[in-house]
Amino acid sequence: MASDTDLEHARRIAVDAAEAAGLLLSAGTCGIVEINSKGDHGDVVTNLDLAAEKLLLERVLAAFPDHAVIAEESGKAGETGSGWTWVIDPLDGTNNVAIGLPLYAVGLALCRAGLPELGVVHEPVTGRTWSAIRGRGALGPGGPLTVPPYRPTAHGPVLAWIQGYGVRRGDAVAGALKAELDERARRVLRLWAPLLAWVMLARGDIDGIIGYRTGIVDLPGGLLIAREAGALVTAYDGTPFDASLSGDEHDFVASRPGLLPDLLELVREGVRR
Repeated sequence: MASDTDLEHARRIAVDAAEAAGLLLSAGTCGIVEINSKGDHGDVVTNLDLAAEKLLLERVLAAFPDHAVIAEESGKAGETGSGWTWVIDPLDGTNNVAIGLPLYAVGLALCRAGLPELGVVHEPVTGRTWSAIRGRGALGPGGPLTVPPYRPTAHGPVLAWIQGYGVRRGDAVAGALKAELDERARRVLRLWAPLLAWVMLARGDIDGIIGYRTGIVDLPGGLLIAREAGALVTAYDGTPFDASLSGDEHDFVASRPGLLPDLLELVREGVRR
């Protein structure tokens, strides 16, 4: 599976699966949600995570039995050693759902040799879906997406902060970066649903994202959509960043064109603190 036609087929499968999972989640959030602790960092998992993941795994592996899968809750599945790997986040925003906040998404990414080639994000609350194929641009409900350039304002940019679950209270770098953001930005969003932050950047609703020690499951699909829409994404030192599956935690800066140098300077100042 290497052609654009194959990736278009994969996009259709992924979009259909994400939207089916979205219907399941929408119905489930109207009833009783079973919540259980997950790990030792204060994370949670619900019955909806598990049900949506089961649906997504069945859809993906039925269509691509020779592919590997990394899923948020169940881990690795499928064909070990495959050059193609699906990354599945069945419910991005579990902690929001757990407190009754309707802010969550479903995300899938298809990676080749560890790098995202296809990304799909679906927002069940509004029924909207965004997708991208590497080198072919990003699509939203209204058609092609293009990130507008940043226009400076007197009060600073609107930014999103994303941190991984492994970041503990008292982390000096996280504290310094967040302090710098609060000082320089007009607003700093902490959505608990990273995939939605990526599509907000792709639409130009926010101006940038700072990621600190983020996990991989909710990263490659959203990042690809934002990048294909025209967002700029680098590591903290300004070198290229592409969400490789090879690492467990990732630091990055993402922005609308025209803002990246300021955000890199902000990060450098925060780290120096």
